[in-house]
Order: sequence, then structure tokens, then C-alpha cells
Amino acid sequence: MASTITSGIPETLNGERIEELQQIAGDHMFMHAVQINDWRGNLRIYVKGEGVWVEDVHGNRHLDAMAGLWYKAVGYGRKEIADAVYAQMTAIDSPPAGSSTIPQIELAGKVAELYPDHGARSFFVSGGSEAVETAVKMAKKYSQLNGKGGAFKVVSRRYSYHGGTAMAVSLGRNPAADPMGPEMPGALHVTNWNSYRLPFAGDPVDVAVKCANEIEEVIVHQGPETVAAIIAEPISAAYGIQIPPAEYWQRLREIADKYDVVLIADEVITGFGRTGEWFAPTNWGVQPDITVVAKAITSGYAPLGAAIATKKIADAFVGGPKETFRHLITFGGHPIASAAALANLKIFEREDLVGNSRRMGTYLYEKLQGLFSHKIVGDVRGGLGLLAAVELVSDRENKTPFPVDAGLPKKLPKMLFDRNMVSFRAGDVIAICPPLSINKDEIDFIVDAIDGALDELEGELGI
Repeated sequence: MASTITSGIPETLNGERIEELQQIAGDHMFMHAVQINDWRGNLRIYVKGEGVWVEDVHGNRHLDAMAGLWYKAVGYGRKEIADAVYAQMTAIDSPPAGSSTIPQIELAGKVAELYPDHGARSFFVSGGSEAVETAVKMAKKYSQLNGKGGAFKVVSRRYSYHGGTAMAVSLGRNPAADPMGPEMPGALHVTNWNSYRLPFAGDPVDVAVKCANEIEEVIVHQGPETVAAIIAEPISAAYGIQIPPAEYWQRLREIADKYDVVLIADEVITGFGRTGEWFAPTNWGVQPDITVVAKAITSGYAPLGAAIATKKIADAFVGGPKETFRHLITFGGHPIASAAALANLKIFEREDLVGNSRRMGTYLYEKLQGLFSHKIVGDVRGGLGLLAAVELVSDRENKTPFPVDAGLPKKLPKMLFDRNMVSFRAGDVIAICPPLSINKDEIDFIVDAIDGALDELEGELGI
């Protein structure tokens, strides 16, 4: 699975052209969730990728340790996905309204085949935020069809991230989502799981169950007849790669069943192999009612997401006009994206990328333990597939975070970039989410880059 880049940048990209591109971007583009003045005139522009490696307009080669934006599961440069997209685009790029195409149908079948409930039905959308919106709306409609006409409330965990749209930012209310208000009525927030700084004193498993029980307390207090859904990520990436014990999700399932509340797993990041299973709750023997996916379903080669409903949920929408799920996304499940997804999943199966995630995830977690030689490393989280984190602290014994004026979110990405590693999520927490096609040598490269960056950081901080 090793990969290299052998050719240089296109000849047309001379210095003058690069300056022109920088000027156009600086004058006319928004970069997502980034201050314009932080990149204007110095935007990183990439022209090529292969495997875990990307190449910029200057011919510099970097390892992408975050798989794009958590999504480049099969890695860069997969020509067979491009070929599948081209073939579909030249056959029929999109059908008349109210009809479908072969890739859309085949993808629905493939997802059901991979999903633990083989009777599942998928509602395809364009990305993660739309998938969350769809799942919540579906849960509310399902509740109304099943005797809970007043159910509109949704329980989520504080600081979780469920998307950037107006409703999604109400869930978890993560500051990174920049909630503008007014937020969705009925958005209820409870304590999130944190393995490093336990929310309560006690044994971690007992604390995890106590966190889950808080959801039950909220449901009882609000009135079960008013609560439609619980939504949670199996592993909260936005909250620092927090991996719960099995008992946490098992307890969520029990609570959802007890009060007839729809359990939604937000697997936009963890779905399709990231945790060493096709779907993360499988690690704990749990089946959610609706699973939200995006990102790795196409490995970012085309925009696609889905709300996957179990047969129990989906069958509620089979009937007449009253049961119809009146929900429409113009480009949801676009045939071109569906073709990309099918080609992408063929690579997954052919190269056993879910198994590689499990094996390489264990190797990565073991290698990261060596970073405890740095006094500023407080915690290393991982071991469940290729999703890990290194948390930095100013005082390991007291788990004291660095002050904001230490400037870690600006310093560390540059230090890593200087060592030919790209990471947009490096500050107090260095997140690691490489393509699932990564090999041991490339993992060693990541760990060495972090090790060198921490040496430099400690020197600069006088530690």
C-alpha cells in the first residue's frame, strides 16, 4: 500500500501564475472556518495526490495525516473512481425528477449489505450536515407516526459537532460551529464523555454509565412523549477523539428502547471503516435506529451523505400520503457521487481497508506511546482503528491545558508542515486521522514528525 509521487508540478504553474491564483483567492474566496487574513497571499494550493501524499504548486510533498477533512479513506489518486464518475457522467449525469439511476439503486443495496441491519433503507443527501438534518427530521416524523405527536425534542452532548447548518449547530452547540441563534427549539444538551478528564469522580465505566444516565434524567424531566431522538457520535472527534467504553453506548441503546426514543449515531467521521469496523457501534454490539454517514462513503471523491434507517424505522414510512417522508435534497444521492461511492467501496473490499484500519490503528496507538517522553504530552487516545489524538498540557500531573496565549493552534501546524506533514487539527490536541490505506512506514513518518515538532515546541516554550 506504499505510494510515491514521481512527477513534478504542471509546467504552466510558473511563479507568475501562482501569484495570480493567490490574488484571485485572496480577493474572491472564503476558506471554510478560517480567517481570511490568516491565509491571504499564502494559501496552500495542491495540484496532485497519491496514497497518503499530496504535492503543492511548488513541488513540495507532504503526508496528509488528516485524510483531507477526515474523509480520504482510500487515499488520493484512485483513477478507477475517476473512471467510474466519467462513465456515469457520459451515460446519464442525472435522471428526471422522481426517477433513479442504476448506481443510486446499487449503492442503496450495497450499504444495506454492509450495514448490520440488512433490511436498512438509505436516504441519500449531499454531505454530513444534510444527513444530520435528514436523520433528525426522520426521527421526528417517525415519532409522530408512532403515537408521539408532540415529540420534537432532541438530546445531544455538549461540545459535540453535528454540522454547520442552522439546525445542526444547535446539537451539541460546539463553539467551532459558531451557533448564531435562534437555535432549534427542543435542543437539549447533556454531559459529554471525556476519557481524559472524567466528568465525575469514579471508575471510568461507572462514570460513562452515569453520563448516559443523565440522558435518561433529561428525558424523564422533559417528558418522554416530547422527546424524539438522542444523537451522539460513537467517538467525539470535535471533543478531542473521546473513545467511550462499550457500556456507554449499550446504555444509550437501553434508554432509547425504554422511552421509545430514536437513537441516531452520527458516523460522518467514523462510518465506513475508521474504527476497524464498517460502523463504529458494531465494536460494542449496538445497533442504532438511524446512522448518519458521509465523508468516507466516497472518500471525498464526490459529495455524498446518507441517513441509513433500520428496517423498523424505514417501514413506518411505507403506506399512504400520511406516512410519506416529505423530504427532498436536489443533489442528494447524485448518480455521479453514487458511482464514485460504489467504486470507492470496491477498493475497500479488495484491499481490506477496514482490516487495515484495525491493524494499523493498533500499530499507530502503540507507536504514539513513545511520545510520553515529552513532558507536555498528557494523554494519548486511540487503539480503535485509525483515529487517534495526542493531548498536550502545561502540567501533566494536574492535566492543566496550555493558556490561549501560548498559541499552540498556530504554532504546531506550521512545525508539522515544516516536517512535511499536513494537519489542520493540531493545537492542545493533535488529531490523527490518516487514509485507511496507510502503511507502517507512513505511520512512522507521522509519529517522527510529531516527535520533532514537540521537541521544537518545548524548546520554544523553555521546557
